[in-house]
Amino acid sequence: MSKPILRGKTWYLKRRVPKRYAVVEPRSEIWESLKTDSYSVAMQKSAGVWNAYIEGWEARLAGRNGDAAERFRAAQQLAAMRGFQFLSVDKLETAPLEEILERVESAQRADGTPDEVVASAVLGTVEEPRLLLSGLIEHVETLAEHDNRYKNKEQMRLWRSPRQRAVNNLISAIGGDIAVASVGSAEARKHKKWWQARIAKEGQSADTANKDFNYMSGMLSRFYDDLDHEDPPRPYAGVSIKDRHAQPSQKREVPVAWITDKWFAPGALDGLNDEARDILLISVETGCRQNEIYNLPASAIRLDDPIPHLLIAHEASEDPDERREVKNLSSHREIPLVGVALAAAKRHPEGFPRYRNGSSYSAAVNKYMRKHELLPQGVTIGGTRHSWESRMKRAGYQTDDRGELMGHSLKGRRGRETYGDGMSLSDRLQVAQEVMLTVPDHLK
Repeated sequence: MSKPILRGKTWYLKRRVPKRYAVVEPRSEIWESLKTDSYSVAMQKSAGVWNAYIEGWEARLAGRNGDAAERFRAAQQLAAMRGFQFLSVDKLETAPLEEILERVESAQRADGTPDEVVASAVLGTVEEPRLLLSGLIEHVETLAEHDNRYKNKEQMRLWRSPRQRAVNNLISAIGGDIAVASVGSAEARKHKKWWQARIAKEGQSADTANKDFNYMSGMLSRFYDDLDHEDPPRPYAGVSIKDRHAQPSQKREVPVAWITDKWFAPGALDGLNDEARDILLISVETGCRQNEIYNLPASAIRLDDPIPHLLIAHEASEDPDERREVKNLSSHREIPLVGVALAAAKRHPEGFPRYRNGSSYSAAVNKYMRKHELLPQGVTIGGTRHSWESRMKRAGYQTDDRGELMGHSLKGRRGRETYGDGMSLSDRLQVAQEVMLTVPDHLK
C-alpha cells in the first residue's frame, strides 16, 4: 500500500490507476485528500478510500460488460456509493425535483462531462433483469444451494414440487408467463381470487392455497435479495385465505390395543417385506417419522454402543444419494432402541436400502394395513408417532420431556428460549423403557 503524501498540512492518497480500469477511469493517477493533518489517521483512512475506488471501478465494469443481473447489481451499488437508492426511471418521475437534480449532478465528472455508466445507475435507466416466472424455480434453486446442501434426490424433488405448483398456479391465475419483476400486488390478488374460486367450486383447501402464497413470497424474496434490492416489493404481504367452514385437522393415533392385539398377532405382518415390517416396528417404539427411519445410514444405527440408539441428524456427502436432511434443528436427537424397535434394528444394522431416499414406503404399507383391516377408519401408520407420545403422556411425562424425545421445538412449546443441557441418552432410555410394549416371541 502506498504511503500518504503530505501537501501543505493535509495528507493525500496518491495511487496509479490499474490498467484493468482504464476503460472506466480516464485518469492515470488518483490524488485524493484524506482530510486530516495526522499521519496515523491518514494511514488508517487511505485503505478504505482506495477500496472504495476499487469497488466503484468494479461496479462500472459490471455496468458496462456484465449480464443483466450483474448490470443491475452494479447500478444499485453505484447509486448507493453516491448516497442514493436505486430507483427505476418510472419511479424517479415522481421523486422531488431537488433529488433528481442532485442525481444528475452526481453523474458528472470533474470536467463537467457526464459519466454514462453512473448516470444510468442514479437515473434508473438500467433495466431490472428479465427472468420469466417459468424460470424462477431453477433460479431460486441455485440461490438456495446452501440451504439445501443436505437434501438427497428425493428431498430435492419434494422441495421443488410445491414451488413449481405455486408458480404454475400463478401463471394460470394471471393468464400467462410474465417477468418475475412484473409480479405485483395485482397479480397476487388474481392468484388469491383464482384460489377462492377453486375452493368454492372444487372444495379445495384454504391451507393449500396459503402454502402457494407462502412459497411465492419466499421465492420472490430470494429473487430480490440476490439483486441486493434495498426496498424489495412484497406483493404477497397480507395475502391469505381464511375459510370459516374448514374443519380443524389432527392426525389420529393408532390405539395401543390395535398394535398389541392386531399388529403383534402372529402372522399379521407376514405379507410385508422384511424392511417394511421392521420400519413399522421401529416407529412403534421410537415415535420417529417414517422417513427418519428409512433414510437412516448404517452409521446412524448405533447397536454396539452401551445404549443402543438411533442418531437422527443431517448427513453431508458429495453423493446426493448419501445425503440426509432432517426436518429441522429440533429434530436432531438420539432415540434409544427398546422392545420391538431394538429387535427390528438388529435385523437391519445396515439400514433400509429398499426404501432409502424413496417415497414408496408409506403408500405401500398403508395399502397393506387397510387391506388386512389392521388400521382403524381414518388412521394411517403415521399415527404410531402420536400413540407413542400419548403413552408418555399417560405415564406422567411433561410436555418438555415428550417434546425432546419427539423432536419438537421446545421454544415453540414454551413460548420462550430454552437453556441448559437436554435429556441425556440414559434419561431417554428410562422413558422409553417405561412406555415399552411387551415384545411377542415371534418378533424378538
